[in-house]
Amino acid sequence: MKLMVNHQTHYSYTADVTSSIQYIKMMPATNAHQHVQHWHVSVPGQKQLSKDAFDNIWMTSTQREPYQHLSIMAQGIIEIQPSKQDNGMIDQINPNLFLQPTSCTECNAEMKAFAHQYVPQLGRQNLMQLAQAVLERVQYVSNSTSVHASAIDSFNAKQGVCQDHSHIFIAMCKYLGVPARYVSGYLYAQNASHLASHAWAEVYIDQAWYCFDVSNQLFSPSAHIYVAVGRDYWDVAPVRGVREKGGVESMHSLVQVLSC
Repeated sequence: MKLMVNHQTHYSYTADVTSSIQYIKMMPATNAHQHVQHWHVSVPGQKQLSKDAFDNIWMTSTQREPYQHLSIMAQGIIEIQPSKQDNGMIDQINPNLFLQPTSCTECNAEMKAFAHQYVPQLGRQNLMQLAQAVLERVQYVSNSTSVHASAIDSFNAKQGVCQDHSHIFIAMCKYLGVPARYVSGYLYAQNASHLASHAWAEVYIDQAWYCFDVSNQLFSPSAHIYVAVGRDYWDVAPVRGVREKGGVESMHSLVQVLSC
């Protein structure tokens, strides 16, 4: 399946930003699951490409001229390779890196008991049952949370979005001793545009990384485009940055994923 992605992020400020640096992770790479036929990120300023500790492509963009508006646009065409979808992902990153605790992926006592209830013995099927139970407990409600919510916050609130489902599931897997990581990317879903920019979890079991899309109960990445992996959202945030001055910031984004 061939997919076209259009991802636009627009920033506005109430006063001049005198200088800024953006750290951008919007660049998918070719791997066993997908082939990047074309991809381009458009952003003003001086740009430099590198890779982070998790092998994600990382663009640094530096602006030294005053501005009140900034747009970052990522566009491209990705071909998903269906023959690889059910075999799990294999890469060179040490899976034990994804056992490291983070503030977003910690468990409280209730979450630990919840995990043991659905995973009395480690195995892919039991982890699927846990993913289903997480969705039943934490209902998907658009715009119900922020990027600052932790797994504990969202579990207690009993509502959230794909980011929250992923953090909760990853936290429980780590507690159970299974490496689990956060994936940012895109999802092609007809008549569900709010899912276009997406996050899900992967679990390292049977010597490979397997997809656990809790929000959609998908366990094969048949319509997913991988952009970046990390321990939680903050390792893979599409745009992070620092700026000098600028007053109050406002941001809006548009993401389209179309079959082509």
